Amino acid sequence: MGKVALVLLVVVLGVVLLAGACGVSRYNNLVGLSQAVDAQWSQVESVYQRRADLIPNLVATVQGAANFEQSTLTAVTEARASVGKAQVPDLVNNPAAFAQWQQAQSQLSGALSRLLVVAEAYPDLKATANFRDLQAQLEGTENRITVERMRFNEAAQAYNTQRQTFPTNIIANFTGFKEKAYFQSAPGSEKAPSVNFQFGATPAPAH
Repeated sequence: MGKVALVLLVVVLGVVLLAGACGVSRYNNLVGLSQAVDAQWSQVESVYQRRADLIPNLVATVQGAANFEQSTLTAVTEARASVGKAQVPDLVNNPAAFAQWQQAQSQLSGALSRLLVVAEAYPDLKATANFRDLQAQLEGTENRITVERMRFNEAAQAYNTQRQTFPTNIIANFTGFKEKAYFQSAPGSEKAPSVNFQFGATPAPAH
């Protein structure tokens, strides 16, 4: 092999090794960002599940109030069931399913808002310790939902931005890294939790 050919071979091998190292680095970066999104999604699921777990006790407590509006209770129960139906595997990587799940959560938030507004007309119900405790727990949970949704969107944005940059987008498409879904807020929903727990106030927009 001639000297020139040897030099060319070394150069080509160097370029290949450099490209390979760059590709591995970008791939590993995508893995880390994707895992960060998944970890934050677990936090989102946890706070939403906490809210769902509180609802049966809330419904049972409200049912104890004489002549409480049955349609309001039914709406909450059905909305909670719809959330379960909208839950599918790999939700974050399925924008259509994610949007459907978010819509179900929004309907549940709205149903809870209506229930708590209706409860204002029942002084005996509002005076019970159990109802006040559930009210406080739901308020705290709604605040946590707002925070965790924001953090999830930040993690998803970091991942999606990196995924779309060149040449990472080539690696992402080749290795199956999909775009992550975002939470889409209703106009004004960023200003307050979706369930308004201050009786007499106007309910905030639902998530």
